[in-house]
Amino acid sequence: MNPHQKFSSALQTLPLVAILRGLQPAEALPVGQALVSTGWTLIEVPLNSPQPLESIAALASTFPQALVGAGTVLTVEDVRNVQAAGGQLIVSPNFNPAVVREAVRLGLVCLPGVMTASEAFAALEAGATGLKIFPAEMITPAVVKALRAVLPAGTAVLPVGGITPGNMHPYFAAGASGFGIGSALYQPGTPAPAVAENAMKFIAACAASTAIRK
Repeated sequence: MNPHQKFSSALQTLPLVAILRGLQPAEALPVGQALVSTGWTLIEVPLNSPQPLESIAALASTFPQALVGAGTVLTVEDVRNVQAAGGQLIVSPNFNPAVVREAVRLGLVCLPGVMTASEAFAALEAGATGLKIFPAEMITPAVVKALRAVLPAGTAVLPVGGITPGNMHPYFAAGASGFGIGSALYQPGTPAPAVAENAMKFIAACAASTAIRK
């Protein structure tokens, strides 16, 4: 599957992006295995982690079925470096048109961070694959519902920031497509078995929320 097919498939099965901020390259494969073995296929290593391109390269080559890439992607050069390491996913905390256009040019999945309708529509016009609604701590489910009402049908909307198994359902009910999951899944040094345990809690919460929504 190409990157966009991987992303579309994940949105249908388990629409959760693992944000592994602070991951060390030595941890990459054990943590990646913990995630992939439970069914997670969207994996992001923020570029402000230690040697992030090493971790991305290891994860991308070992788990080709997963969509692996980088978060905190701020420049066009960052996009190229991630792609050179084998990454196929570009996630940013902000919307930078040049970053989105470069990701599109390279055929990568791109999720820029937006907070407002103006940012959301500008990002989609630039070619964004979907929208990272960030920071979710400042964006209530009611805001997500309002955005969803005006965005093109089928737009992938993923709140990120402070998401836990306990607060996913209101966002799903408001129209969220999925989520980026950070510290509630992984913090620097979290052992792989604990990551797997956390991953399963999110899977259960996701299944319960999507079952109610259906």
